Amino acid sequence: MLKSGERERLERILKIERELRMRAAGKKLDRYNTGDKVHLKQMAFHKCAKRNRWVFGGNRSGKTECGAVEAIWLARGAHPYRPNRENVNGWIVSVSQEVQRDVAQAKVLNYLNPEWIERVTMQSGSRDFPCGGIIDTIYIRNVFGGISSVSFKTSTQGREKFQGASLDFVWFDEEPPADIYEECRMRVLDKVGEIFGTMTPLKGLTWVYDEIYLNARDDPEVWWESMEWEDNPFLDKAEIERLAASMTSESLESRKYGRFRANEGLVYPEFDQSVHVIEPFDFPREWQSGVSIDPGLNNPLSCHFYCMDYDGVIYVVAEHYEKGKDISYHAEKILELADSLGWARAVDGRLEALIDSAANQRTLASVKSVSELFYEKGIAVNPSVNKQLFAGITRVKEYLAARPPRIYIFRTCVNLIRELKGYWWGNGDVPVKRDDHALDELRYYIMSRPTNEPKESRKPRNALYKEKLLRESRLKTKYFG
Repeated sequence: MLKSGERERLERILKIERELRMRAAGKKLDRYNTGDKVHLKQMAFHKCAKRNRWVFGGNRSGKTECGAVEAIWLARGAHPYRPNRENVNGWIVSVSQEVQRDVAQAKVLNYLNPEWIERVTMQSGSRDFPCGGIIDTIYIRNVFGGISSVSFKTSTQGREKFQGASLDFVWFDEEPPADIYEECRMRVLDKVGEIFGTMTPLKGLTWVYDEIYLNARDDPEVWWESMEWEDNPFLDKAEIERLAASMTSESLESRKYGRFRANEGLVYPEFDQSVHVIEPFDFPREWQSGVSIDPGLNNPLSCHFYCMDYDGVIYVVAEHYEKGKDISYHAEKILELADSLGWARAVDGRLEALIDSAANQRTLASVKSVSELFYEKGIAVNPSVNKQLFAGITRVKEYLAARPPRIYIFRTCVNLIRELKGYWWGNGDVPVKRDDHALDELRYYIMSRPTNEPKESRKPRNALYKEKLLRESRLKTKYFG
């Protein structure tokens, strides 16, 4: 049992030590500001002007550091790369109170100068020693003279605890549930605020993979960057090697490289966006080869236009992909796309296309089949397609694996590209039945064994012309895409 004088002396020592640690925090942020303790991918995150930014990083890659600094910069109104505000209100969302205390809260206190703190409210613990307890809210002096608030919340609180507030920012430290993410998006709506997340993707192919990772190219406000151990120049190289040697290849994918992974792997690992995706070009009319449709009403309807040159190389040149629409709408859009491409029609003026054989079935909702409805709208569909799953996947893999490739995809076919990147094997050597509408009709087309035989005299001209088109497309990709 400590005597009264000894207790007071110990408290004074602890107070001095805390003061020294907190003063050091301000110096750490200064070093971060000057680039002494920041790496290139962290700086890319800070400089990105988009309002929904994510870092998918391995453990110790520096992802949480940049999240904590970003929150402090915004709260202080002292962000070096973004418009600043007075009286900023923000949330920091962790997966649990324990993780909050040990990770996000600790990082914020590590960089937050004590002179900037107006006051602290606690859920548990002492305000004199906040790092040892659970902080509710830190009130921070803003450089414009106001007071900003940064509140800590956890995903375990449930969606109801995330309602009602109007916020300037939300930082997710690790992946939140989808419903909490959606609720937080509503919280930043009226202030045109921003969301950013820093996470190691350990849960597999969750909603973050679908909505953020795969769709960043399609959403002008979404951006992501991946961070791995080698991106952090401040990690000890010997320690990296030691840790890597003790981990399985599956663990390394997430914990070292910050990559999403499924338990059974990608169906098409041969797909390389830098190789197979090219800029659109004006293709010769004689290359027109076929149209393929995978029908859907509530699910997406996927339709692609395919060309083939005289060497048997396929080009996916145009895409229609929408859900929740009827056959009349889809037929109109497909025909408009065909007209914009100058696509050839049959003798009776109808567009010819392959389609899933299920389109011949009649349902209680209609006395006519999907095939008949398309025919009435000007598209003559052929349901006699080869639907062999494994043979079709094997054929697609052969086209992707060939060097030079036997298939190229125009950059505008964003949904086919997205599905190729996110098609995974499930249990029992069967792909997971999700996001495969474009891939199904790609198989229908390739399994139809298309041919496009030219006159013999035109082959040399075609080889030179094709090389010219591909060279121009690659140059566009290099300089503009």
